Formats: sequence, structure tokens, C-alpha cells
Amino acid sequence: MLRTSPATGVSNKKGFTLLELIIVITILGVLSALVSGNFLISLQRGRDAHRKEDLNQTQRGLELYYEDSRTYPLTNIFNSTQLCHPSGCDTRTYITKISDDPSTSAGYKYYYESDGTFYKLYSCIENTQDQGSGVLQSGYVGTNCGACGTCKYKMTSSNTN
Repeated sequence: MLRTSPATGVSNKKGFTLLELIIVITILGVLSALVSGNFLISLQRGRDAHRKEDLNQTQRGLELYYEDSRTYPLTNIFNSTQLCHPSGCDTRTYITKISDDPSTSAGYKYYYESDGTFYKLYSCIENTQDQGSGVLQSGYVGTNCGACGTCKYKMTSSNTN
């Protein structure tokens, strides 16, 4: 509504100008882009931490298996739901539930020596800034972790160089 002041004859408008609205919308857009970018990186870091912990738990189970059997499993453990003693789960269960990758159905990779003397565990790493222990951003040659391509995280048996 347009009102004219009787004393000055000047009209008073209430509201925002187009320029003010454009500035506010631009500022809100920049802020939301910054927040969503950090949120996505946080999700990647969380999934990577989950992967590392999964492989850490798997490594513990494999080392217990080795203590009892003097060999590491000679089959792909990630094709199973649990890791049991060679004579059966009634004897001993080392891993009650073998985990899958949190974002892909490809799962983790288990490479083992045919005589059961050592193994290597591999997974994806999403965060391109991660430089932690076992992480190789260029990827481990000869590995394939499914949707993420070359595996970028590795853990090995305690007796592997």
C-alpha cells in the first residue's frame, strides 16, 4: 500500500528492494553450499571409519583363528556370514557376523596365501584427504573393490612384511 505524507508529499514504501532480496538469497545460497559440503565430507569420513573398524575386527578374528589352527582360512571369509573353527561353529566362533561395506554391496576383499601363512584385507576409502596408516590414495595395484575401483585401504596378517 502506498501512502503519501501530507506534510512533505513524499510517499513511504514498506518492504525490500529487489537488490536486497538478491543479496540475501545469494548469502543463503553460499552458506548452504558450505554446510552441505562439510556434511558430505563428514559422511565419507564416517563410512571410512566404519570400514577401518570392520577390518580391524576381522583381523582380530583371523588372528584368533590362526592361534587355534596354525593357518589362516583358505576360503574367502567375506562370502560367509561368520568365521568358525575348522571343525565347526559348535567348537568356536571367531566372528559372529562378518560385515559388509557400508555403502556398496561389493564388500571387502580377502587375499590369502595358498598355504595359509598370511593374508591381506582390502577396502574402499572415499575421503580423498585420508592419509592414515594403510591408506594408499593411488590404490593397491592388482586389487578391485567393486564400485570404488582399486582398493585404497589395506591390513595384513601380523607375520606379513
